[in-house]
Amino acid sequence: MSTRLEMLQAMTQKTGDPFAHYALAMEYRKLDRLDEALATFTDLRAREPDYLPMYLIAGQLLVQMDQSQQACEWLRAGIDVATMKADAKALSELKAALDSASS
Repeated sequence: MSTRLEMLQAMTQKTGDPFAHYALAMEYRKLDRLDEALATFTDLRAREPDYLPMYLIAGQLLVQMDQSQQACEWLRAGIDVATMKADAKALSELKAALDSASS
């Protein structure tokens, strides 16, 4: 097991900081532990639904896992959050990812 993974797992046990959970999901993805990455993103979404960065990466992850319908749902939810936060850059990225996942 990677030292970085262990550190991130420990951090998520100690803190509710959404970035720690996001980083753990990213580490799982990097290690090709896709189900664990998705579970971590899903947990983060349940606890911090306004944490915008997770939506694009989770959508890309789901496309990678051949789950385009679920990817589109995540990306649409991210578009809603980006719109609410008036984050034009994230909105553009999420729309492009949705177009790609939908085709």
